[in-house]
Amino acid sequence: MFRFAVQRLIGTLPVLIGVCVMTFLLVHLVPGDPVDLLLGEQATQQDKDNLRRDLGLDKPLSQQFVNYAKGIMTGNLGVSMQSREPVAREIAARFPATFELTVASMFLALLWGLPWGAWAGAKPRSKSDRLSLVAGLVAMSLPGIFLGPLLIYVFAVRLDLFPVSERGGLDHLFLPALSLAIPLGAVILRITRASMREVVNDDYIRTARSKGLSDRAIYLHHALRNALMPVVTIVGIQIGAILTGTVITETIFDWPGIGSLLYNAIQRRDYPMIQGCVLLIATIYVVVNLLTDLAYGLVNPKVRLS
Repeated sequence: MFRFAVQRLIGTLPVLIGVCVMTFLLVHLVPGDPVDLLLGEQATQQDKDNLRRDLGLDKPLSQQFVNYAKGIMTGNLGVSMQSREPVAREIAARFPATFELTVASMFLALLWGLPWGAWAGAKPRSKSDRLSLVAGLVAMSLPGIFLGPLLIYVFAVRLDLFPVSERGGLDHLFLPALSLAIPLGAVILRITRASMREVVNDDYIRTARSKGLSDRAIYLHHALRNALMPVVTIVGIQIGAILTGTVITETIFDWPGIGSLLYNAIQRRDYPMIQGCVLLIATIYVVVNLLTDLAYGLVNPKVRLS
């Protein structure tokens, strides 16, 4: 197990290095000059040159990357071009809101996707099974840029049940979490359904049934426990997907998290802030997948032995 963990950990290093390189290059190759955005069209060329020198944008691209890499290794993500505050400090202030939204959306997704998928898989070709296929397909097909405004219109404008902006209590959290949980729950539903359909036909299920165990005991204590292995994997993977999906959701609902911070930084060509946000999201994505692999290898020896 230790060797398996070390191999997985070593395998993540090239991914993180590649993310750093690609983020830096893509941000600097995007058209638009941040100096023009900061100073406006009325600024003189001398003012622009001075600001470009202060921000380090007058140096060659290779030197800028070396400085960027040195900053990452020392924990210094740079200073925001817009607010002139340390990037790490602003990200740290926004991260709790994104973490709160991620946990809430995952809870809602498991709340509706897991039990429905388990029931549909245990009763193949039933009405619940057929309905789960339709509901899962529809929910997975709804993009966040459409689902968010739809929820706002129904629950905030028409029914006036929930607020639609800023961070507050559970009522502020519900709609943005629901917009993320609907497609995520559909993925969990389909994976749980497929996994349950496989295990209910195994020999140990027939043995348990022949012993006179009730359907509830068979499905909950035998079938579902073994069917959850793929679900655990997909939940770990989807946590990273939630982090990337928060860019749209947080912007729509004006949620003060990493996603809205990244969106505003892209609009303003704030290079250090964009790099810091993308690096954080990619790192969390890689770490979550690493922990998922380790957990899967811990409970399933076939994975680590292969």
